[in-house]
Amino acid sequence: MGMLNFFRSGGSIAWGLIGAIVLLMLASTGLFARTALVRHERDVSRMVFNDNLQLLDEVRKSTGALGDSLTKVSSTSASDAIPTNRPYLVISIEDHRLWYKQGDSVLFTTQVATGSGKVLDAVGGQSRWKFETPRGRLVIQSKEEDPAWIPPDWHFVEVARKRGLGIVRLSRGQAVPAGDGSVITVEGTDMVRKYKDGRVVPIEPGMEGREVVAGGNIVIPPFGTNQRKYKGVLGTHRLNMGDGYALHGTDKPESIGRSVSHGCVRLRNEDIETLFQMVSLGTPVFIY
Repeated sequence: MGMLNFFRSGGSIAWGLIGAIVLLMLASTGLFARTALVRHERDVSRMVFNDNLQLLDEVRKSTGALGDSLTKVSSTSASDAIPTNRPYLVISIEDHRLWYKQGDSVLFTTQVATGSGKVLDAVGGQSRWKFETPRGRLVIQSKEEDPAWIPPDWHFVEVARKRGLGIVRLSRGQAVPAGDGSVITVEGTDMVRKYKDGRVVPIEPGMEGREVVAGGNIVIPPFGTNQRKYKGVLGTHRLNMGDGYALHGTDKPESIGRSVSHGCVRLRNEDIETLFQMVSLGTPVFIY
C-alpha cells in the first residue's frame, strides 16, 4: 500500500528513478558484452601472432564460424545406435581389425592398419599434423575404383625431413631453377622443365619416392597437376568417410595389422575389393 502511495504521490520522480535504474542495467550489460568481445579479440590476435592456428580453428568451430563435417558425422546421439535392420562396419584401432556386421552376425572380417599417432611439425612451427584414425561414428560417403592419392602438404614435409632436404612450393605462373640449367614450371596439367634452347620436357607423373627435387629442395606441385596425383598408393579401391579419411587398399601389404598409417584405415587389396562389393553408400562406420 505504501509503495502504491509512493507512485501516486511521487509521480514523475518515481518513474524517473525506475527509468534511471533500467538504463543503468542496460549500460552494465553493454559494458560486460564489450569487455568480453575485447578479450576474445585479444585472445584471437595472440593465437595468430603465436601461429597457434590449430587452436584458432577450434575456437572458430565452437562459435559455428568453421564447419567440420567429420565432427558432424562422428558426434554421438540417440540416432547413432548400432542399426538392427541393416549392415554396418566396426573397426577396432587397438586390435587392428574390421568387422562388417548385420545385427550380431559377422558378414566379413579382416585385419587392418590404422593411424600411427605420430606428430609432424613443419619447419618454423607453422603447421602441425597428428596422424590418428578418428574415433566415433562415421558414414561411407562415396566409393572409388583405382583411386588416385592427392598427397597433402604433410607428405612433402615428411619426405623432405627424411631426406634432409628443404621445401619449395611451386605456384602456377612461377618457376623454380633446377641444377641442370632448366627451370621447373607448370603448363596445363603438367609440371615441365624448360631449357634455354627452347625444349619443354614434361616431368613424369607423381610417384611416391620419386618426388621432384631442385636446388636441394622438394618441390611441392600445385593441386590439379599430374605430379600431385599418385596412382597405386591407395590400392585398388577406396571407401571415403569424409575429411580425407577412408578405408582403402595399399601398395604395402606388410603394413597390415600395425599402427602405421597417416589416419586412414588400410586393408589388403583383396580385402578392400571384397568389402567394396558388399558395402553400400550410407553404411555407418563405428571406430573405437
